Amino acid sequence: MPKSISYNKGSIVYFEGDKDERVFILKQGTVALTSVDIQTKMTANTFIKEPGTFFGIKSAISHCPREETVTVVEPTVCIVLTTAEFEDIFKANKPLIMKMLRIFSTELRQVHKKTAELLNQDSFVNTEQGLLDVAKSFFDDAKWRSCVGACTRLIKANPTYAADSEFKSMVKISQSHLNEVTRMEEEQKKRLIADGEYNPYGNNGLSTDYQDEADRAFDIPAFKRFAKTYNDGEIIIEEYERGETFYLIQLGLVQLVKCVNGTNKNLDILRTGELFGEMAILDNSPRSATCIAKGRVDCLEFNKENFEMLITGTPQIALMLLKLFCKRILDQKRRFKMLLIDDKHARIADVFCMFEENGSMPTVTLPEDMKKKLRIMHSDNARVYSLSVQDIAHWAGLDVQTTEEECSRFEATGRIKILDSYMIISDITDMRRIVDTKLKMMNRMF
Repeated sequence: MPKSISYNKGSIVYFEGDKDERVFILKQGTVALTSVDIQTKMTANTFIKEPGTFFGIKSAISHCPREETVTVVEPTVCIVLTTAEFEDIFKANKPLIMKMLRIFSTELRQVHKKTAELLNQDSFVNTEQGLLDVAKSFFDDAKWRSCVGACTRLIKANPTYAADSEFKSMVKISQSHLNEVTRMEEEQKKRLIADGEYNPYGNNGLSTDYQDEADRAFDIPAFKRFAKTYNDGEIIIEEYERGETFYLIQLGLVQLVKCVNGTNKNLDILRTGELFGEMAILDNSPRSATCIAKGRVDCLEFNKENFEMLITGTPQIALMLLKLFCKRILDQKRRFKMLLIDDKHARIADVFCMFEENGSMPTVTLPEDMKKKLRIMHSDNARVYSLSVQDIAHWAGLDVQTTEEECSRFEATGRIKILDSYMIISDITDMRRIVDTKLKMMNRMF
């Protein structure tokens, strides 16, 4: 049962860093939420005075440490809920559902904006120029299927591009390469089928904490008509487009990338059971990222028109979406913190630490004979990630050449080993030590 607790002036409801999974509703009084800005290191205070205001939600339902310290400014009474009690109230209150989803959607978009600014993205790009930049970025990366898809979307938005000679050349070259890639994919598929090893998803069908919840929420026969399938490299939604649909991943991986000064930067990897595309619908704004299928992806596509009806009519979906927002906000803040590290060597080390902390990159299990061949010790601190140097460059916000140089330094000292499709980190605690040493130096500067 929810409890009513009285607090005296000056008392602390909870401290930053506490692991506390309670949710609070202000009944009367005033509290101050005090936090330290990641970028400026300045202290910021937010005062809560309006009765009925919730606080402590994000860290509670994400099972993460508190982001702020809450101090009582004047005698205060709060209703204290367990996460289960909060979830019951949330699912039963339709206005509360939409209000909170919009609040967290706005916060997530603000974090994305700060990240883009840190990566020196232009402050404003019109829709057509943005779509063209996305197409060119895929062309430069030799992502032929993504490039052809982006070009098709741009022509749909503005048919006059079809007559532009430079654009026509890009489309022709991309389509030619795509035809060859498709031919090679079909040949490989036939060989794998013959050997009994064909799996269109590869390792992309990995489950997440949201898988069971998603299965329960969408195990409705009527939803089958919303089913869509995308192949590796296909664009599902594109940055700068208007948001008209949102998606739930039934099986596979979806990569979120953002075009920054003509180069694609990784934002996130979404897995089975996760939703995406809902931000543009909630705040009626253009897409903030491009979502691409990694391997085959099966998903459900829902229209903007039935979004609110679906969310408020299926409370478990709304709750799942709220949890996803909280997780993404915390994950993006973690990446933003990593991007603030000015030392490139330490920043790359922090990429590995980030994967370790939030599980954003699945580990790879190597066969015993491979372990012996690579002389990997059976250590709890060793990690094997399915990563390339290009992947690290995207996550760290660095160019590929710089990333190659820094990774070579790590490899020369035996801290990592770079192979064709994965990287081996010999000791993740050593990476944490490198980052902590740099952060202490940076903190002394403020």
